[in-house]
Amino acid sequence: MIAKKYSTFYALVLNALVASIVIPCHASAETAPSATTAYQEPVKARPAEADLTRQGGLFVLNYQDIDLPDNEAIDLIGYHVLKPINDWLYLGVGGYAPVSKGEYGGFMAFDVLVHGQRKIFGNLFVNGGLSFGGGGGGKSVDQSVQLSGTGGFTRGYLGLGYDFKTFSAGANISRMKFFESSIDDTQINFFLQMPFSYRTGPYARSGETFVQSGPSGSSEAAGRAPEHMLSMGLDNYSQIDPEGSYKGRIHAVDLQFSRFVTKNSYWYFAFGVGYDGLPLYNQVVGGVGTRIAISPRVNLYGQIGIGSGGYAPSLIDTGSGLLVYPKATAEYMLNKNWGIGLTAGYLMAPDGTSENLTFGATLNYHFRAEDQIENASYPVEGTYAGYRFSVSHETKFDMSVNGASRSNLNLIAIQTDRILSDHFYVPIRASISYEAYRGYPGYGEVLAGIGLQSKYSSTNRIQFFGELQAGANVEGALLRAGAGLYYGLNKDYALRGQISQTNGANGFRATSVELGLTYRFSLPSF
Repeated sequence: MIAKKYSTFYALVLNALVASIVIPCHASAETAPSATTAYQEPVKARPAEADLTRQGGLFVLNYQDIDLPDNEAIDLIGYHVLKPINDWLYLGVGGYAPVSKGEYGGFMAFDVLVHGQRKIFGNLFVNGGLSFGGGGGGKSVDQSVQLSGTGGFTRGYLGLGYDFKTFSAGANISRMKFFESSIDDTQINFFLQMPFSYRTGPYARSGETFVQSGPSGSSEAAGRAPEHMLSMGLDNYSQIDPEGSYKGRIHAVDLQFSRFVTKNSYWYFAFGVGYDGLPLYNQVVGGVGTRIAISPRVNLYGQIGIGSGGYAPSLIDTGSGLLVYPKATAEYMLNKNWGIGLTAGYLMAPDGTSENLTFGATLNYHFRAEDQIENASYPVEGTYAGYRFSVSHETKFDMSVNGASRSNLNLIAIQTDRILSDHFYVPIRASISYEAYRGYPGYGEVLAGIGLQSKYSSTNRIQFFGELQAGANVEGALLRAGAGLYYGLNKDYALRGQISQTNGANGFRATSVELGLTYRFSLPSF
């Protein structure tokens, strides 16, 4: 009976996917030729200067030391990316991880943030904000309930900073409270802000080409930027003489963003999460690296990072959570943008006993500026690569594990879509609950897969889509299928609604409804 129920759901999703392609394609025959679509028949490329707009943002790091009962403490480093809405208001997403105090390795929290900032005298500014999110962790699984409560939290802050032009720094009075937990304290919060800028094109021109007319001033007009690399990998952590209660391997998925500051030197930020062995083991690592070109198609990378991660020190002893991670990669370029690689590294926790040999495979996507093309001759053509970034509220209902019913669960979800063509895209998704799951905080999911969509048109506010994703939660492997629509508010923003079905290990089943806001844009790519 259950199998019939879910096979019916998946059939409905499949029908929705087919309809999202067939119906718009049929209707397009009646569409006026002047309608602008995201993917059009090849036309003569036009100058990039006509469409690109400079965007700005802030990358923010902060540090706070939070007092706990019984003279204990936990210190957290926060990391957030903020996008300005006007000249003083920002929206952002980010997270927190422990650094050096206590035995809270694996504690992790994520939130959405509203931030305000205004100069008051010279380079002195006042700033403040409010965030809401979910997460959790503790010395053990049972102790996580005491430390993290239900997993939901709020944080508010107010303070002063000074703008040094290339960066800003300051201090806030901050209050962080996890619901029904021992984390409830007011403290000094020190912060560092680093501005960044980038050029975006219209989402409606995704997939189209543009002309880059020259290597100097016009290169800047076409969104000139250093090379970037997005790496998606599968890693295996083989523990060396483990002292925690978990002795086996950890199988994890890793997502890394690298920004080259010279032709071969880069900084990076990476997030890893377990999908088997110890599901939802997690870590965040940032650091620096270098690249050596062995041949036109073969590259070697070496990098070293510092971060935070674990699960619970009683299972895998990462102590306070502090991690050091040197890693090497051998890459073979399939073409100018895509490469595959093999990785090996050594992951250790200085404040704990955890040591791991790591090995895995990775898929790299390179996107670079025109001035980094070897032997470029002008004019040169580039392509607008389409993206969507969504923040949603998700409610899971009709939940069950091994046939036993579970309470509804509310989560905050973020998703990035890379548009491949008129009808296909790649979604990467992460979500965190602000409520307890099976009595414990910190429930989360990570997923990636393939999506189908109806053809975008600037004259039609509605765009249908369907997704099939695989990933993991605390129970183990997951498979998620869903269908929904976007409702355009303007050329950049849309409302996003979706219904989905998730099946997973240990008989995990849930139906989800979500509603969110999507930012749509394109980036120049060569």
